[in-house]
Amino acid sequence: MRQVIGGKLYDTEKATLVASDRYWDGQNWDRNGRNLYLYRTAKGNFFLYRTTRWQGERDTITPISREEAMEYYESLPEHEMDYEEAFGVAPEEA
Repeated sequence: MRQVIGGKLYDTEKATLVASDRYWDGQNWDRNGRNLYLYRTAKGNFFLYRTTRWQGERDTITPISREEAMEYYESLPEHEMDYEEAFGVAPEEA
C-alpha cells in the first residue's frame, strides 16, 4: 500500500517490516479480521499499517513517532528485527 501523508510518501513495498501481530493460529493469519504492522522507512521514520477484512473498513497507514514505535514494538508479538536493529539503541537492562 502507498499513501501520501503530510507531503511524504509511505510505501509498504519500500519500507522495512519491523513487527506485527500476524501469526498462524492453526486456522488463519488474521486477528479478528484485522492485522497491525509496524514499518520503518529508509529515512528512519515509522508508520503503522492496519489491514482489515471487514466490509466498510479500509486499510490505513498512520505515521508515528519513534517513541510510539518503540511502544508498539513491545506490544506486537511477532518481531522481524531485534530492538537494537529497529531503533539503533539497546533496550535498558531491567
